[in-house]
Amino acid sequence: MAKNNKLAIIPVMLCFFCMGFVDLVGIASNYVKEDLALTDSVANVFPSLVFFWFLIFSVPTGMLMNKIGRKKTVVLSLVVTVVSLIIPLFGESFGTMLVAFSLLGIGNALMQTSLNPLVSTVMGGGNLASTLTFGQFIKAIASFIAPYLAMWGATQVIPTLGYDWRVLFLIFLVVGALATLWLFATPIDEPAIEGKPSTFIECFKLLGTPIVLLSFLGIMCHVGIDVGTNTTAPKILMERLGMTLNDAAFATSLYFIFRTIGCLTGSFFLRVLKMRTFFIISICMMALSMVGLFFGQEQWMLYTAIALVGYGNSNVFSMCFATALESMPDKQNEVSGLMIMGLFGGTIFPLLMGFLSDAMGQAGAVLVMAVGVLYLFTYIKQLKTA
Repeated sequence: MAKNNKLAIIPVMLCFFCMGFVDLVGIASNYVKEDLALTDSVANVFPSLVFFWFLIFSVPTGMLMNKIGRKKTVVLSLVVTVVSLIIPLFGESFGTMLVAFSLLGIGNALMQTSLNPLVSTVMGGGNLASTLTFGQFIKAIASFIAPYLAMWGATQVIPTLGYDWRVLFLIFLVVGALATLWLFATPIDEPAIEGKPSTFIECFKLLGTPIVLLSFLGIMCHVGIDVGTNTTAPKILMERLGMTLNDAAFATSLYFIFRTIGCLTGSFFLRVLKMRTFFIISICMMALSMVGLFFGQEQWMLYTAIALVGYGNSNVFSMCFATALESMPDKQNEVSGLMIMGLFGGTIFPLLMGFLSDAMGQAGAVLVMAVGVLYLFTYIKQLKTA
């Protein structure tokens, strides 16, 4: 097989930026809620819908890669993502946004499953871990700037566009189209596929293995807390401090700032500390955050709590994922597909949080996330002490 051009990693990294588009759903759902006068439970359908598709598409995407290859699967995911970004430019009715967020979720499910293997193909096994870590950093940049783009669009007069906060979709659309064309035009040699693709039955049978089931639940909690904080943090500032949505949107960016810092520093700490030690530190930070979000009435306390959950939750996925893979080295394909399906937690948590916040304010939403943190404390004993 011919050697891959290492410059191919550049469009691949741009794809990681596009992977971060999914995190716009947090701030976007708040603007849609305000524009359409929705309740929390109804508005939280949007982030829930986005992550629902991971349950449906993760394993079939693995099977699709075996048929058409990794690069073509990533290109397909980009095309679906681009279409999802076009739709809101023509309106923001409830039905329109449902379709747009559904396609965004489907595209991201395809991308999350296929992009990491494509990185492995391009790098040829060299510096793979550090490359994936850098990819997560690139992804976090898109997550971080989304609220700022929405705030800019909502507060600036753009008579020639008229998209208000939805200018966010237009800007990401341009980047997504560029990434699609660039990756499509980049030659990448892929290795021949060995073995048979995973099936739903094979994946679900692995839930009978305790460590796989517990890791799957851990990832569900991680993603649920991630999406929950992304969506709820601005609402807490609006409820407790009387902020406008445009001012409170900074909470989402603050969360992603510290999640980005966590991604960058976590790889170092995981080399110098035992995984179990770092996991305990991370979960303790998240527990302190839940206390601050539940009781906090002052800006500094709420900002501190948002920063703590951002950093604490940043490496939980990788630690649960690695623990599951190492437990069954002969079933890594099946375990990988199942762990990606765990992103379905991003559907369950916001729905429950919406119902409780309607009933008792945003403290109810925090209680749902706190249950996820409590579960992660029980997961500590699954991690190796050595």
